[in-house]
This record gives sequence, structure tokens and C-alpha cells, in this order.
Amino acid sequence: MRFIIYPIRVLILLIMALLWLIFGLIVCLCRPMHKGNVYALTQMLCLAQRVIGVKVVLHFDPKSVRKDMPAIFVGLHQSNWDIVTMAHLPQPGLVCVGKKSLLYTPIFGILFFLSGNILLNREKRSKAGDTFLKIVDKIKTKQLSIWMFPEGTRSGYGPVGSFKSGALHTAMLAKVKVIPFVTSTYAGQIDLGRLDNGEVHIKLLEPVEGATLERSQINKANQELRERMIAAMHELDKEVKRPAGYQLPPER
Repeated sequence: MRFIIYPIRVLILLIMALLWLIFGLIVCLCRPMHKGNVYALTQMLCLAQRVIGVKVVLHFDPKSVRKDMPAIFVGLHQSNWDIVTMAHLPQPGLVCVGKKSLLYTPIFGILFFLSGNILLNREKRSKAGDTFLKIVDKIKTKQLSIWMFPEGTRSGYGPVGSFKSGALHTAMLAKVKVIPFVTSTYAGQIDLGRLDNGEVHIKLLEPVEGATLERSQINKANQELRERMIAAMHELDKEVKRPAGYQLPPER
């Protein structure tokens, strides 16, 4: 059965990727760097959830976050499927922060840039500091919300890494909220040759008030945020419907 399901799914995904690229280029070339581009592109990606056989269960109304925007959204990056499983999250005015190397990723890289997302050179710390100041300026002047992954890389099957403090520092300087969202563990859960890949649950947590943060509190607040997100992820993992035979990673 998987020898039928796998090629059909791959073919459909390739066709969708091509259509997404064409649609995305049209949108982004007509209005480059527009604050609504990311929202427009991710809505199309929601369709891919059915194609890959996964049901995304939201424990909140995505539109409810608009009242708290602009804000800093933080989540845990688990796999390359995040762009599909988290496609419901972005709202108009939200852009992502990613590594500059993403620019060289086929198809995705050029759209990531033209969508108005922010590329960060993490290898040069001095320039990264300037970039964060520019991010703060964009939040204040353009009312942008920023999506960050505080681990800096995907954790996948491994334990959740230590959080970098960039999100909280940015929220403190811009005086906006940090809104954490947590996704149930699903690294290795999606198999294109399997008909049903189970569920992925997503939950929003109580925000951190950036306006009341002080520099001396950043490290403690960062650690507390990490612990809160890990605890919430473990709670979600208890109620998720999994494919037969899937085992949770031992160190999450």
C-alpha cells in the first residue's frame, strides 16, 4: 500500500510546491516586503496538511492573537514540516526571523526573503545586534509582529535546547508581549508512505509582558519560559492521537 501512497503524495506535493512558488512570486513581486505576504502564503500551506495525512488540532482561535499584536511569537522548531503543521499560526502583520543561509534554500529561500521576513547573520554577533535593533524599529514603526525559534535550531528528536535571549530582549526594547505557542512532539511522526499520520496539537500559553521586563530579569524569565513550554508540550503529548508504532523521543 505504501508503494502507492508515497509516490502519489510526493507528486501532489511537488505540484502544490510549484503552484505555491508561482502564486508566492506573483504576490511578493506585486507587493514586495508587504506585511501581509507571510499570512497569504501560509494559508495555502494549510491545504498540505490533508495531503500529508496529519490532522492539526488547535487549542485556540488563531485570530484571537490579533488583539495582542504587535508581539513576539516564540515556538519550538521540530522538523522541516513545521512550515506546514504551523501554517494556521501566522496572522496579517507577522514575519519570521531566520538564518541568512535560508536565502539559498531552493524555492523556499527566495519567497522567505520577498515575503518580508528578516534574515539574521548569526555568525557575526556584532551585525546580529544591529539586526535586533532594526527589528525593534520595525515593530515600532511598521507594527510588525515577529516569529522566532529561541533554540536557534530545530531540536527534532533531541532534548529542547537552551533558549537564546533575543526574543525577550527584543520584547523588552519594543515593549511588546512575548506570546509562546507549543506544538506536541511529532518529529519522525510524518511518513509519506503511511495513510494516517495522526494528530499534531498546538496550544498558546500565557504571554510574557515585555513592557515590564528589566534587563536583570531576562535570564530568569528566559529559563522560566523554557520550562513552561516544555511542561506544556509534555501535557499535549498525553492527548495526541499517534500513528500505530510511533514512539515519543526519550528526551523531550
